[in-house]
Amino acid sequence: MSGPVHGLPGAPLPAIVRFDPPAQGGVIDHPKPERLQQGNPRRETWTLYESADGQTSAGIWACEVGRWRIVFPADKEEYFFVLSGHVRLHDTAGGWVDVRAGEGAVIPTGFEGAFEVIEPVRKHFVVVDRG
Repeated sequence: MSGPVHGLPGAPLPAIVRFDPPAQGGVIDHPKPERLQQGNPRRETWTLYESADGQTSAGIWACEVGRWRIVFPADKEEYFFVLSGHVRLHDTAGGWVDVRAGEGAVIPTGFEGAFEVIEPVRKHFVVVDRG
């Protein structure tokens, strides 16, 4: 059941973007060869939202098992929530953080390390890139 939509009279309302399961395939890619540490996982991305200023994007991401180096610039960060699977984020000091189905995490600006998919993963993501 839907109720009334409230807003300023005559002002267009921004559209709400739902993260429904995609009906079609997403954009397929693989980690860059020079970043690969293990495997060559197939990654699929469905970008469901992009802000007008280009600084924020959000959507659904799926990936096979594998591991690759990541370097987040000083103006980029990501929040993600794992829907299914298991990922491990390794830092350059040898530590790691596991994120499993039902859990979320933030990859902060300036983070360097590796992204490892332990079990095939599907996640929601929000990336803020001020660059």
